Amino acid sequence: MASEAGSVTRDAPDARDIVAKADTGARAPAGWQGRLIVGLCLAWSLFQLYIASALPTTLATVTGVSFFANIITDSRFIHLAFAMGLATLAFPLGRRAPRDRIPAYDWALFALAVGACLYLVVFREAIAQRPGLWTTGDMVAATIGMASLFVAVYRSLGLPLTIIAAVFMAFTLFGGEFAWIREITNYGGASFSRAMGHYWMQTEGVFGVALGVSTSMIFLFVLFGALLERAGGGNWFIQVAIALLGALRGGPAKASVFSSAMTGLISGSSIANTVTTGTFTIPLMKRIGFPAEKAGAVEVASSTNGQLTPPVMGAAAFLMVEYVGIPYIEVIKHAFLPAVISYIALLYIVHLESLKLGLAGMEKPGRRIGVPLIALLFLSGFILMALVTLAVIAVRLALEPLMPGQSVYAALVLLAAAYLAIVAFAARFPDLAHDDPEAPVVRAPRLTPTLLGGLYFALPIFVLVWNLMIDTGPLDRLSPGLSAFWATLAMMIVVVTHRPLKHLFRGAPDVLAQARAGWHDFVAGLVAGARNMIGIGVATGAAGVIVGTISLTGAHQIVGQVIEAIAGDNLMLLLLLVAVLSLILGMGLPTTANYIVVSSLMAPVIVGVGAQVGLVVPLIAVHLFVFYFGILADDTPPVGLAAYAAAAISRGDPIGTAVQGFMYDIRTALLPFLFIFNTDLLLIDVGPLQAIYVFATALLAMLCFAAATQGYFFAKSRWWETAALLLVAFTLFRPGFWLDQVEAPYDRYTGPAILEAVADEPAGERLRLVIAGPDFDSGRPLTLTIAPELGPPAPGARRLDELGLTVYRENGQILLEEPFPGTPYFERLANEFDFYGAEPVRIVRAEVERERWPKEVFYVPALALLALVVAVQRRRRTQPAF
Repeated sequence: MASEAGSVTRDAPDARDIVAKADTGARAPAGWQGRLIVGLCLAWSLFQLYIASALPTTLATVTGVSFFANIITDSRFIHLAFAMGLATLAFPLGRRAPRDRIPAYDWALFALAVGACLYLVVFREAIAQRPGLWTTGDMVAATIGMASLFVAVYRSLGLPLTIIAAVFMAFTLFGGEFAWIREITNYGGASFSRAMGHYWMQTEGVFGVALGVSTSMIFLFVLFGALLERAGGGNWFIQVAIALLGALRGGPAKASVFSSAMTGLISGSSIANTVTTGTFTIPLMKRIGFPAEKAGAVEVASSTNGQLTPPVMGAAAFLMVEYVGIPYIEVIKHAFLPAVISYIALLYIVHLESLKLGLAGMEKPGRRIGVPLIALLFLSGFILMALVTLAVIAVRLALEPLMPGQSVYAALVLLAAAYLAIVAFAARFPDLAHDDPEAPVVRAPRLTPTLLGGLYFALPIFVLVWNLMIDTGPLDRLSPGLSAFWATLAMMIVVVTHRPLKHLFRGAPDVLAQARAGWHDFVAGLVAGARNMIGIGVATGAAGVIVGTISLTGAHQIVGQVIEAIAGDNLMLLLLLVAVLSLILGMGLPTTANYIVVSSLMAPVIVGVGAQVGLVVPLIAVHLFVFYFGILADDTPPVGLAAYAAAAISRGDPIGTAVQGFMYDIRTALLPFLFIFNTDLLLIDVGPLQAIYVFATALLAMLCFAAATQGYFFAKSRWWETAALLLVAFTLFRPGFWLDQVEAPYDRYTGPAILEAVADEPAGERLRLVIAGPDFDSGRPLTLTIAPELGPPAPGARRLDELGLTVYRENGQILLEEPFPGTPYFERLANEFDFYGAEPVRIVRAEVERERWPKEVFYVPALALLALVVAVQRRRRTQPAF
């Protein structure tokens, strides 16, 4: 055991080195050069806090002088200057480049990168006066900036994203030379001046939406997570998970899943998540009997899914706000059920693995916590949080008439009092130590002292969730960026004060020393937050090259037509191709860049193909589909970096770890396919009671699917039992499929009857309109389906006209005129159909949902079949389930 312990200790730095190379930079120079990097990281964090606060506006009002002509664009320039500058200093240019010092050529590259960004700040007024009329100086700055960006991307993210961005830029410069490209995209090419101006001198390219989201939202969330981790919040999550689940069968594996989900709240990196939690959980899993590859795979699968965990999801989730055009709270709502179900499925998968291997749990002092009690504790926690939230809302609403607009100060007083009370209570318990998982005896800690000893870490998270979600009367919901700003300020107070306050309440003599330690943690958290953002900052800049190319050239039409040609009208095949594309690109791209590339190229294609086959696919469902498969790339063999990090800790084979982790994760990847066809899983137009019902049935279906693919339920499954479980899972997920085989889902109306059907539908109902006409680009026949929500009762033609759909009758057909700009369906229909071609655009039919049996009637045979499998397998069970 001693030798094994030594080997794990020796390999742990290798895992951290992987994190450094991938996320924070592997160069660590000594002396003044190291202090310079630290100073730049501090300056970047403080700058981001400054622009997120009200200080710029206040100073401009008081002094009459503004440091920003336009804070939105100027902050993007400075944000990228920090990112590229730190990428140059913190990431070596190649394997042979020095790590203990900054060479002279990097100083030159640093000056060029920062100078190209600051050029846009210094000369912003002159540039604004000559839009599109770029000078020689503009072109020199843009060329240097683009070259510096590509070098920074190569340093911090490797060759794949560099190549992809270069291909897109080459398409801009040379794509117009090819006749077949001109025919598909109507793109005639761009001069060097126009291309560089588009990419660098305005906000259509590098400084576009992606970098704007990185500047205004992502940085603050990453900084919040870094401060929480530095204060000890990450260790608290791990210890609570071990205390809660460690004594169950395969407890360390279940604790790995739970702690990774919690760490996902504060870490946008699956690699860092793997190392943070895996350093403790992987050796514990090995000690109770998990093979090295499976121990690493459990941690990898759990950590990659950490980016799904609301309310702080991966960086790509913030981009959805801009790309889909919905509030962040809506993104959280739509992602909630799939995230919860996927994590419960992972818990069940590791439980089945433990049963198959015949493993036990960890020893634990005190009373053993069973599964029913754990479920009760979770439910009690949610109820307690809801009661606290309602109490704070009640206090603020009661005070608002007495102190209009000032009740927030009363809430801050309550928060401060709660913090002091919780810290005073936590001081009664020992501080949470970083236990050695290779110690001779490792026991699961008791839950009560572990939970209460760090409960104050939950307060900043409560502040974040409150600001993101609460919107009651005069209590306005804040933007994601402002929510993260206030949560970060709360976290900064916790980082600095929790150590000295606990010692003060204990009557310990070393309060000043603990205050200094808290200050050091605060500074280290600011530095860590900035270093964690280097890769994201340059990635969003490079993603702007891709998005800028698409907006300038229409390049997505080529990829879309290629994939459409392969998939035809088969939506399922198209989804499989998009999933494979996400996985392949994800082998070399970080999640954020992967999401931007694939969603920009394929989201419109999926929506369009769905409309052609009669399925109205919400845009958020498509973006979440791409997001889900993008995060799987961190454990996709042979490249998945999270798997390499886990293997460095477990001493297992990296490829074997990646394959096994991918097999765990791919079982939960059934969900993205399902919510494309069953949007109830995304809580779209679903009430609270129905949401509980959807959650229960979807969870049962996912557990059946996991058991089927694991080949183990209560005992090892026979082939017919596996087939039965798959049939049960499919029926629970899509009962409507069987109902559609019995009875058609819609009544169809054609010709003049279309307008009668529109007139007869109640207000607020949706009916489906199937529209046909010549394709805008090719002139080939095209069919699309839309589902407008009808307004107040009126004649059919008038109701459609109120939606911007102007129709008229001709020869027994209902013809459609081109929608006016600004109407709901203008962009969709005007970009798809040629309204001035030889063939008219017409509404082929209207489809009204029929009154049918409830689709849930098919749950009865499914549950009966499940009961049969349970009864048969229970007779062969050789060990208790828990």
